Amino acid sequence: MGCGCLVFLIGLAFPRAAMVILFFFTRWFHGVFDTVLIPILGFIFLPYTTLWYSVVVHKWGGTWSFWPVTFLILAILLDLGVVGGAGKRRKWRS
Repeated sequence: MGCGCLVFLIGLAFPRAAMVILFFFTRWFHGVFDTVLIPILGFIFLPYTTLWYSVVVHKWGGTWSFWPVTFLILAILLDLGVVGGAGKRRKWRS
């Protein structure tokens, strides 16, 4: 199993951990975002979407065709589901 596969699997289970690994040990995010604010906000609020955006920039050259947009929607739904699900569980317990 290559290092890329390992980061991919970590990214699926722990997107923020994958972002930290990519930031500190590679140049993956270099040149992807114009400001440092966008990746910081992405790390906090939309980690799957931020990772997918960087994949599209690297692998598809930033071209948003059918598959990149489809997986972007999936990433957004994952991000919103993780955040929304945690809030519902907390509210249900109280």
